[in-house]
Amino acid sequence: MKNLIFQFLRLLLQTVIFWILAFCLFIFIRYFAIGAEEGVIVTVYHISDILFFGVLLGLLIGSLFAVVEFLFDKFLSKNLSLALVLLEKLVIYLIGIILSLNYVFPIAETELNLNLTTEIGWWKTSRIFWLIVSYFLICSIVFSFIKIANEKFGSGMFFNFLIGKYRTPKEEKRIFMFLDLQASTTIAEELGHYKYSEFIQDCFYDLNRIVSKYNAEIYQYVGDEAVLSWKYKKGIKNNNCVDLFFHFQKRIEKKQKYYYSKYNLAPVFKAGLHGGKLIITEVGTIKKEIAYHGDVINTTARIQGECNKYKELLLCSNTLLMELKLSNKYSTEFIGNLELKGKEEKCKISAIKSI
Repeated sequence: MKNLIFQFLRLLLQTVIFWILAFCLFIFIRYFAIGAEEGVIVTVYHISDILFFGVLLGLLIGSLFAVVEFLFDKFLSKNLSLALVLLEKLVIYLIGIILSLNYVFPIAETELNLNLTTEIGWWKTSRIFWLIVSYFLICSIVFSFIKIANEKFGSGMFFNFLIGKYRTPKEEKRIFMFLDLQASTTIAEELGHYKYSEFIQDCFYDLNRIVSKYNAEIYQYVGDEAVLSWKYKKGIKNNNCVDLFFHFQKRIEKKQKYYYSKYNLAPVFKAGLHGGKLIITEVGTIKKEIAYHGDVINTTARIQGECNKYKELLLCSNTLLMELKLSNKYSTEFIGNLELKGKEEKCKISAIKSI
């Protein structure tokens, strides 16, 4: 619940700031084109008063936008078609804009001495209303594009993509986690490909609900495996890279009734953790991606591959483990100095368990 509240407050802050700036820009542009408005003349003296209404509209529309987007993203969109989601949102936003303008227009009439009608059904023939609706739709597309891009590339990564930061290879220090479903082949045979796909979808939906809390970025999904990444300091801070795994584990345990009722089984995930320096760069031309190249990726995958052999759910390289400050709610057990497949040098590995 705390995580949901935090996510909502963050979205609320982002949307309110975005819509305040958007409506202030709209009103600023309209101010310079005010001569085309129905015989209204506004002097420079009024500019600060006019922008106040941009802030007011931004607060109203931004708050509504945050509530609607949050409720649909977290609770409603999963079981609805995209067309139905868009239609329902459009109706809600139209009603929200009408109610907001019904509140703002009378204040604007009084403060700015404007003639803005708010009679019943005024919005049907109001030029300024449909202009605001059109502007709202354009800004919504811009906001959604930025949001989707951030979800695709990771928080902050989209900006780096825009400015071409990784157009040429750059070295960074990062932590990776390879998270894999245990006994996936057996489960797939038992459920069948369609039901199995729904099962994986549910698992990763639960994973996505907690990713932002631990400052993690999802690098990619590969079948039943998710690859997560942290900037090194963010992954180390508060043991984020370890806490995420056990939070995910507890979340699945709490939803066991749901998984058993729908699939007659509950998922168990195993993971490998490792960190170090690697190269980040843009790849592709038709479909561009941010790609990670280096030994860290391969080593993390190999560490995760040892989980079944040693019957452990979370294995971590000792080079990373030494930099973590694990609390007494965790215990560690040294597994050994192992020869990992495809690597010449041995790697010291330990298991991390929740007490």
